[in-house]
Amino acid sequence: MHELSIAMGIVDAALEEAQRRGVQVSAVHLRLGALSGVVKDALMFSYEVACQDTPLEGSQLIVEDVAVIVFCSQCRETRTLPSVQLFQCPECGTPTMDVRQGKELEVFALEVREDPVEEHEVQESEVQE
Repeated sequence: MHELSIAMGIVDAALEEAQRRGVQVSAVHLRLGALSGVVKDALMFSYEVACQDTPLEGSQLIVEDVAVIVFCSQCRETRTLPSVQLFQCPECGTPTMDVRQGKELEVFALEVREDPVEEHEVQESEVQE
């Protein structure tokens, strides 16, 4: 299952960015193209496994599905394919392999929480000293 290695890469990248910024990641946003070769459900499960025993445990993987868009040389337009089973323009029926969108597998955003020290916590620690 290559989704586990992909999930581990996502977790590693998110952890690195969280550490660099000094924040806690609560969600990872991912664009996933229909032609990416990744099974969404398997990736979601693998993400949970990859997060175990890391600071990302309990975070969410939010996946935005990306449709396949092709360019039709006959219509001179980009068109969204209704199915990845048939690579032809849905308007005129011209076969096309000029894929413009749909292969994506990209992390495009992290939802983070900054965990600043609360003012009352500072006052309590000063009192205890």
